[in-house]
Amino acid sequence: MDTNTQQKGVTLLVIVAALGYFVDVFDLLLFGMVRVSSLRSLGVAETQLEAIGLRLDNWQMLGMLLGGIFWGILGDKRGRLSVLFGSIVTYSIANSLNAYVHTIPQYEILRFIAGFGLAGELGAGVTLVNESMNKEKRGIATAFIAGFGVLGAVFGCLIVLWLKDWRTCYLIGGIMGFALLILRISVYESGMYLTVKQKTSNLGNFFILLKDKKKLIRYISIILLAIPIWYVVQLYAKYAPELADALGLQYDDKKKVAIYAIMIIYLGLTIGDVSCGLISNYLKSRKKAILLYICVLSIFIIVFWWIGKINMTFFYTMIFLLGIGIGYWAVFMSTAAESFGINIRSTVSNTAPNFVRGAVIGINYLYITFKTNFNFSTQMANLSVGVICIGIAIIAWTQIEETYGKDLDYVE
Repeated sequence: MDTNTQQKGVTLLVIVAALGYFVDVFDLLLFGMVRVSSLRSLGVAETQLEAIGLRLDNWQMLGMLLGGIFWGILGDKRGRLSVLFGSIVTYSIANSLNAYVHTIPQYEILRFIAGFGLAGELGAGVTLVNESMNKEKRGIATAFIAGFGVLGAVFGCLIVLWLKDWRTCYLIGGIMGFALLILRISVYESGMYLTVKQKTSNLGNFFILLKDKKKLIRYISIILLAIPIWYVVQLYAKYAPELADALGLQYDDKKKVAIYAIMIIYLGLTIGDVSCGLISNYLKSRKKAILLYICVLSIFIIVFWWIGKINMTFFYTMIFLLGIGIGYWAVFMSTAAESFGINIRSTVSNTAPNFVRGAVIGINYLYITFKTNFNFSTQMANLSVGVICIGIAIIAWTQIEETYGKDLDYVE
């Protein structure tokens, strides 16, 4: 393959990966956008919207936890492309069927299956891109994928506001997934992976991570590094109506508060992902960029509780800034993919982000426990969870290695 053809193939790969993540984010956050309207239409009482919504979130994130392991190992054993096709088909079918649910148990099953399918998209795409690009540009490419991909949340919010019918929105998510399959046909398998596959049979062995203490600590630390990101998405955006109520803010329509909050936080996240990727490249360091953004996020959280309760304008402004603060997701994904060898890279790249997403189950549990068992207010429960998440992330940061410019052509 000549250089020009190879370059076009890599460019196409980055574009397809970005579009894939766009659809991934749209489908992943769609429930958060239609939570209030869909649960109301299924007969859920107003007082139960938060509790049942959290339960459905937990089912989706459990699917992502298990799916991350399944698709990650499959990507190392059978190839990155097999994951892309399998995961897209799974979540596209599940999201299409979500349009026809009539009971909460049906909703739970399909959110679990959708989560299971969604778990394979991002990790496989990032792994392919990192293995196909030179070490100086792969961070920027990942930042572009993440920056463009998170706009799927913004697009989803606009669709929900325009259509006002949650069932149609789920159908659109399914259709977008199937359309993505057509684009995937033109993407090639990682040459780096194919070369290693011919030389070793020790592919996708999850126990490699468990048997070596140093590798296990590095792996767990990478996962814990990104926990604050989903703490913010979950408790400041997806459950923004309950937070606004707790702050005594006045608004017109409860179901629109979550939609606006998700759209705004992901606009901020788009800026954060791109800027963090560029800063990482400028500093020639993944670690420094991540620590910088964790510190910025901590400052924004403090400011949020200081001025976010003034009115809804300040509330949404601070949510936008929080989105920028959690914009180290792309650099986190690059770090995960760059920290391990080819034979378990897909496993790590798929499990790490999905274990982070799955941590929402723990975040929800802590939040509810603080509110019910310790009689914390919504504000105190939220802040307590935040202190724990950010504290864990800073400790984890001390245990990760610098991966900027690292040669990825090796096995564990």
